[in-house]
Amino acid sequence: MLPFAPPLEPMLARADDELPSGEGWLYEPKWDGFRAVVFRDGAELVLSSRSGRPLQRYFPELTEALARALPERAVVDGEIILPTPRGLDFDALQARLHPAASRIARLSRETPAGFVAFDLLALGDVDLRARSNLERREALVAAFVAHGDCFVTPQTVEPGEARRWFELFEGAGCDGVIARRGEAPYASGERAMVKVKHGRTVDCVVGGWREGKQPGTVGSLLLGLYDEAGVLHHVGHTASFTAKEKRELLGLLRPLEGGESFGAGRTPDAPSRWSRRDEAAPQWVPLRPELVCEVRYDFLQGPRFRHASTFLRWRHDKPPRDCVTAQLLPPRPFRLDDVVALSPSRVASR
Repeated sequence: MLPFAPPLEPMLARADDELPSGEGWLYEPKWDGFRAVVFRDGAELVLSSRSGRPLQRYFPELTEALARALPERAVVDGEIILPTPRGLDFDALQARLHPAASRIARLSRETPAGFVAFDLLALGDVDLRARSNLERREALVAAFVAHGDCFVTPQTVEPGEARRWFELFEGAGCDGVIARRGEAPYASGERAMVKVKHGRTVDCVVGGWREGKQPGTVGSLLLGLYDEAGVLHHVGHTASFTAKEKRELLGLLRPLEGGESFGAGRTPDAPSRWSRRDEAAPQWVPLRPELVCEVRYDFLQGPRFRHASTFLRWRHDKPPRDCVTAQLLPPRPFRLDDVVALSPSRVASR
C-alpha cells in the first residue's frame, strides 16, 4: 500500500502581481489545465482532482501513459492538459467531463490528454511530503520517464529566465509562472507557493446587470464588446464591488434599463453545452449600451473572459462604440513543443 490514500488536497498558490526574487526560489510555467494528484499502486491508478473527485474515467488514455511514466508505486502532483498544434485547449479539456462513455472513448482517441508532473509526494513506502521542494524535485526527475504527452515541468532558479517564460510561453497556452521556495516541504491545502498570472485591461460596454444576493443590490455588471459588424456581444462580467457600491450602483443603472442591449449578438443567457434543456436561464436586466468601464481580465476562453474580471474604473470619456473586440490582442504565437522540450524528463528520454 502507498503511505497515504486519496483524496489529498494539493498545495496551492497565492496570487501576486510580481515574481518574487532572491536566493532559494524555484520557478515553473503555470499550466492551463485540471489540477490532479496521481496515485499509482501497481495496476491501480487513480487521478484525483483538486476537490477529491476521481477523474480517471474521463481520461482513459492517461491510465496507460502514466503507468509507463511512473514507478510501480508513487504519488505525483501535476496538471492534466490537452495539447494541440495551437497550444493548450482548455475548452476541449472541459468537453471531456461528459457522462457518456462512448463520447469519452471517442474524444480520448481524437484529442488525447497529457499530464505535466511537478511534484513527487510518495515513492514506494516513503512519504516525501516533509522533504524540501529541491529534494522532491530531484527525486521526481529521477523517477519519472516521459511518455507521450506526459512529462516533468521545466524549472529554473533564474528570475530573469522565469520572466522570459512569463512573456513567451503564454502563446503556447501557459497562463503565468509559479514560484516556490526550494527548502519548503509540501504543504497540503496551504497557499505556500506564489502565482503570477497574465492580466490585461480592456474597456467594455455595460450591457446589463444581475441582482445581488441581497435584494436592492447589484450582483454583477454584464460586459460587452462590438464586433467588426457593429454587433454587441456579451464577453463576461465583473462583480468586484463593496456592499455599499452594490447598493449605490442601482442609481446609475436604473435610468438605462431597457433597450436592445445584447439582443443582436451573444447574450448572457445563450445556451451552451453545459446548459440543461430544463434549466432556467439566470435573470438579467438589459441596459442601453451607454456606460463604459475598464476591467482587468486574466485569460480568454474562446470569445469570453474565463473568470470574472476586476472592475478598475469608469470611462465616461470613451464612446461605447470604441469598445471593440480588436482590443483583445492574442498572445504572441509560441509552440507548445518548445516548452515541452525544456522538460528534464523529456531530455532524459531522448
